[in-house]
Amino acid sequence: MSIVKLNNRGVKDATAFGSISSLGSLTFISKQTASSSATISFTSGIDSTYKEYLFFFKNLHPSSDGVGFLFQSDTGTNTNYNQTITSTMFNAWHREDGTNPHLGYRTDSDQAQGTAFQEIALDIGSDNDQCCNGILQIFNPSSSVFVKHFISRFVRSGSDEYAGDQYYSGYFNTTTPLTRFQFKFSSGNIDFGDIILFGLK
Repeated sequence: MSIVKLNNRGVKDATAFGSISSLGSLTFISKQTASSSATISFTSGIDSTYKEYLFFFKNLHPSSDGVGFLFQSDTGTNTNYNQTITSTMFNAWHREDGTNPHLGYRTDSDQAQGTAFQEIALDIGSDNDQCCNGILQIFNPSSSVFVKHFISRFVRSGSDEYAGDQYYSGYFNTTTPLTRFQFKFSSGNIDFGDIILFGLK
């Protein structure tokens, strides 16, 4: 069928597109492993070297059931972690028994010029086989001109026996460079799991 045919030029162009190197590559910066940790903080390696920073979260398991996973940022050497955030969120979920599928916006998971820790995953279960995994992308945190945008996506196995696919985005409403980030659960410790930081030029 002609729909699946490519001429030589098409094959060449497709191959060239797949090998573009100008988009940049991830550079490993640091990794932290939780062990009954109240918080995990990244206080170095976040500067003007990279235009984007990505945090990867692997098998984060809470000590408490039904908790949210949160983050905040700060400037310079400050450790208040109370920067002003405006954010939004939507999620999809589906229960193990096949009931109550859902896709919708959560008004209780966003902030409007708030300074609290921002939720980026919710209702994570503490059963031995439950955890959350995801990625958080921070755009140009060292800018002294623009606000600092972020996007996250998480999947979690929930305390309510749901699979959840959760999307958050927003911005830190400051033109001061952000230099550090802290992560925690809304209650209890991070029993175990890895957080890995990469830079992207």
